[in-house]
Amino acid sequence: MQKKKLSLASQIFIALILGIIAGLLFMMAGAADIAVEFIKPFGTIFLNLIKFIVIPIVISSIIVGVVSMKDIRKVGRIGGKTVVYYLCTTAFAVTIGLMVSNLFKGSYAVLETSELTYEAPEAVSFMDTLVNIFPSNFIVPMSSATMLQVIVMALLLGFGIILAGDKGKAMEEVMISMSEVCLKVMGMILKLSPMGVFCLITPVIAENGPKLIGSLAMVLLTAYACYIIHAVVVYSVSVKLFAKLSPVKFFKLMSPAMIMAFSSASSVGTLPINLECAEKCGAKKDIANFVLPLGATINMDGTAIYQGVCAIFIATCYGINLTLPQMLTIVLTATLASIGTAGVPGAGMVMLAMVLQSVGLPVEGIALVAGIDRIFDMGRTVVNITGDSACSVVVSASEK
Repeated sequence: MQKKKLSLASQIFIALILGIIAGLLFMMAGAADIAVEFIKPFGTIFLNLIKFIVIPIVISSIIVGVVSMKDIRKVGRIGGKTVVYYLCTTAFAVTIGLMVSNLFKGSYAVLETSELTYEAPEAVSFMDTLVNIFPSNFIVPMSSATMLQVIVMALLLGFGIILAGDKGKAMEEVMISMSEVCLKVMGMILKLSPMGVFCLITPVIAENGPKLIGSLAMVLLTAYACYIIHAVVVYSVSVKLFAKLSPVKFFKLMSPAMIMAFSSASSVGTLPINLECAEKCGAKKDIANFVLPLGATINMDGTAIYQGVCAIFIATCYGINLTLPQMLTIVLTATLASIGTAGVPGAGMVMLAMVLQSVGLPVEGIALVAGIDRIFDMGRTVVNITGDSACSVVVSASEK
């Protein structure tokens, strides 16, 4: 009898567990530097390979997705549904973050904060963000991986192919061929996923282990409780209610992408494997090719939860009690900021600075959580990419 081969999801999960164990061993041996110097580079190589294929996949898949719809109005309709879904789930996310944080805030200590300093990155205005969405150059957005500009370029080229009719057929064939070739390259890279996950997670655990044992463990626990509640409740309800898909089946099919997101903390880096998982969940290929690259850039449910949790934590550390109007302001600011700060490097920190300023909390309080931002980021990336796939499944069902 042939031996049953382990699925990719099982291999990645085993690599994750082994990476955590290895990280703890390095931490206890006081050898975190060795993990960072000799293991992390292989994880970086794996991430670099994924980032290398992401831009060609996004361009070819969006163009093929748009052209296969054969109707510019249909693209606009799907885009509208996608943005509405993302805004609604983001509002739920930040509300859950605030509610659960208020239950746990009694366990946060009022800290000596007089010596805290943190220089907030300058928030980009909405109009600047709007201008920066549109590329002025064909090459620069691809070389700098400015995802929103890449998406706009792909949409315009897709519209052009539709409007060109028969004369655009040759370009369409090239893009279909490019998409297939990129997917094959992606398949080769994804076979390295277990090794990549192990090499990415080991140095993170080795470096951050001592910090997790300290006073910040409680706020991390609160954030992860919110991540789980949001994913289990909001995404389960949406896929069951709108797509008639079993939540258990949805999360089982999504597990490879979720483990990859947890290890890499990169929504864009997880995009290739997320496209594969979304299709297995029942999302139509053309819709997934459009919705997921957009979501990897503007959907920030996990980041919105992080805003709510950190706002309550920072307020408590400064001995401040937030009022109901202030909490509503946080919900509104975080929801709108999830779109407004799209494509900005370090978007989570920029958003948190905006949220704190909106309710008059000291921005330097970000210094309390900045040291373990990577640990927050791993969980919020899982929520972000799961929300992207849930959206593609729901929008696909609504188009039937």
